[in-house]
Amino acid sequence: MNFALILFLLTLFTLCVWLLDLLVLAPRRRRTAAAEVAAWEKEQTARAIAPGAAAGQKMHDRIVRRPAWLEYSAGLFPVFFVVFLLRSFLFEPFKIPSGSMIPTLLVGDLILVNKYPYGVRLPVVHTKVLDVGSPRRGDTIVFRYPLDTSVDYVKRVVGLPGDKVSIRNNRLNINDREVPLEAVGEFYDVEQGRYVPQYSEKLGDVTHNILTELRNPSLIRPIQGVPHSDKCSYAPTGLSCTVPPGHFFVMGDNRENSLDSRYWGFVPEKNLVGRAFFIWMNFGDLTRIGSIK
Repeated sequence: MNFALILFLLTLFTLCVWLLDLLVLAPRRRRTAAAEVAAWEKEQTARAIAPGAAAGQKMHDRIVRRPAWLEYSAGLFPVFFVVFLLRSFLFEPFKIPSGSMIPTLLVGDLILVNKYPYGVRLPVVHTKVLDVGSPRRGDTIVFRYPLDTSVDYVKRVVGLPGDKVSIRNNRLNINDREVPLEAVGEFYDVEQGRYVPQYSEKLGDVTHNILTELRNPSLIRPIQGVPHSDKCSYAPTGLSCTVPPGHFFVMGDNRENSLDSRYWGFVPEKNLVGRAFFIWMNFGDLTRIGSIK
């Protein structure tokens, strides 16, 4: 379901009804009210009864008042319009459906994504109209999955355009420098029902925790036919990729349980949605509320 398109159509529909009411229906109701109040006052005067101002105003208000169908269409336009602007250009909520970003993000986390840092884009068509900035190494980003743009993914930026990203025996290297890891104990992965080694990793200015099995390297089998597959070479214990211009290499923090750039390639800049920065709710664990590293 394309919620952005549905919201746009609702906003457009309520705008049309709001304009119809503003320019046609409301003036007609005011004219009708004025005529009926004048007729009522004339009738009261003819009966030698002083027309009460309060009664006349009450009659006027009753006639001018929007009917129910207008209240639930034109009346909702300001609400839809504000939500549309906020969601399209500033903040958008997402729900984490999988454990690929554990321990940073857990299943059920409700997060906010700031859309502004990576440029202002037109809603629905996603065309960038104002270039503000680009993802930095270490950012947690939401993007449209390159192989199915109707699906949103959340991963961490590992490689920037021009970077050489290599993985050997589950150790990450960027531009021929190994990213240092510091053991920080174990993490109990509820989905797997077991404890997994946990490490602290620093990408750019961002220090975060990851889950990985250094003693049990993963076998990486790429999806065939993905764009820019010629930029990567694969070996039984890893891979080496050069990130093409306008693209990013992303990985999940739950390294052995994440379908990411190691398998389906790079994220085009045009697919970016925004930077995940805040967990605003997790109904299963209220202590989760807070900023995202």
